[in-house]
Amino acid sequence: MKKFYLFCSAGMSTSLLASKMQKVADANKIPVEVKAFPIGTMGEIIEKHNPDCILLGPQVKYLYEDTKKRFADLNKPIFVIDSQDYGVMNGEKVLKTAIMGYKKHMKENA
Repeated sequence: MKKFYLFCSAGMSTSLLASKMQKVADANKIPVEVKAFPIGTMGEIIEKHNPDCILLGPQVKYLYEDTKKRFADLNKPIFVIDSQDYGVMNGEKVLKTAIMGYKKHMKENA
């Protein structure tokens, strides 16, 4: 099972999006675990749980470059969630985009 972890300012609104993404994954039998966490816990969560994909909420997109540098040695795909999809809590589209981005990353870095 792949782990797709979302990080945002406090983790509250992102947890709603993560829940919607998980429902889509479950309904389609996609072996993905989707969870949300506050950005302040990112280092600890990544070290402890080793997610396969890291998604940043639009409100913390300014941390994208730093996050890429910080975790470059892990070779994990890191994406910023589209603000429009985030705003309407489109769990299906965010999940599809994340899966496609993950697969592309893995193919390019194989």
